[in-house]
Amino acid sequence: MAQGPGRFATPGDRSGEPPGRLSAWRFVVWFGAVAMLADVVYEGARSITGPFLAHLGASALVVGVVTGVGEAAALVLRLVSGPLADRTGRFWAWAIAGYGLTVVSVPLLGLTSVLWVACALIVAERVGKAVRQPAKDTLLSHAAAVTGRGRGFAVHEALDQAGALVGPLAVAGVLAATGDDYGPALLVLAVPGALALALVVWLRVQVPRPVRYERATPAEPGERTSRRVPGATEVARLPGRFWAYAGFAGLTMTGFATFGVLSFHLVSAGLLPASAVPVLYAAAMVVDALAAVATGWAYDRYGAVVLVVLPVVAALVPALAFSATVGMAVAGVVLWGALLGVQESTLKATVADLVGPGRRATAYGVFGAVVGVAAAAGGALAGGLYETSVPLLVAVTGALQLVALGVLVSIVCGRWGPHRPPGATR
Repeated sequence: MAQGPGRFATPGDRSGEPPGRLSAWRFVVWFGAVAMLADVVYEGARSITGPFLAHLGASALVVGVVTGVGEAAALVLRLVSGPLADRTGRFWAWAIAGYGLTVVSVPLLGLTSVLWVACALIVAERVGKAVRQPAKDTLLSHAAAVTGRGRGFAVHEALDQAGALVGPLAVAGVLAATGDDYGPALLVLAVPGALALALVVWLRVQVPRPVRYERATPAEPGERTSRRVPGATEVARLPGRFWAYAGFAGLTMTGFATFGVLSFHLVSAGLLPASAVPVLYAAAMVVDALAAVATGWAYDRYGAVVLVVLPVVAALVPALAFSATVGMAVAGVVLWGALLGVQESTLKATVADLVGPGRRATAYGVFGAVVGVAAAAGGALAGGLYETSVPLLVAVTGALQLVALGVLVSIVCGRWGPHRPPGATR
């Protein structure tokens, strides 16, 4: 397998057997279709999480904590699901179970009028993502080894975000038609959820062993090709360059507000009506997809240096998004969408280039745990500082992103252990 800038050779499947009935690109596209349908469900719900919880009596702090804990659940619990997926080798089972939990939890939100129940369901939906994500990312990484890591993850993310566009727009349409009745707007999401679950089961039948996309290449020193149980020792033996990279990602997320807090501001400050918030969210998802494709292509060409855009732009988001001016607040949300696109595509692609298949689900789980702790802190920090002082929120976020930028510069300059950093000239 050819290695481009920022790519690391990793051991693949040596059986010589075909992975299934689909080419690598077709697998990426169909898996993107699964993600697209699932995104219609949970992004449709997330687009109104802030106003919905406020409707049930939540404060800005409660919204920040719940959405932050939800993101933490979606990420920290991968520290368990990732190693278990590596241990069992049943990546499809974990992916299907996670999608099932998500597509059941969201419609149930439309049936509750109790705040604590709604909070529990929001967290449950995020737990579904924790269950499936390390296995899903690992399955996708095998096909992306053929298509190009950056491009494969970017195309998947672009399709994923098509659902993130349709879901909020569908919710906005139902809210407008029902006079801001959240129940029907959430219940309608059961339909795409059922389709997503059916499609992922079909894809598993078509490609039972995606690891076979990743053809045999020379192993990195110390890389393991077996499926031994990845316990605490395995986690500790993940490459040093991976840990440095996870630290950078965690810092960027600590200074990254959730959309729940952003949307709370938009509605509580009287900048937008509740029915318009999902439309703005949909626009942010379009920008998300475009940013994913652009940075994915740039990553395959130039390497991890493209990630400099994350801390630089993230420092600007709160200064714009929490403004009292509609135009500036909308611009901040759009930038927030661009950053989300980079986080959901290129950050993941880099992990696949840093860790071989034998420990990759474990690596994705650990990476998610690091980012998850940061997400919980970021949600609570944004919600708490928003109620205290917006200028202080802007200053703290800027300081965190400055530190993150320093870590990234150090990484790109070569502190990756025995290997060249992503982006080094071949």
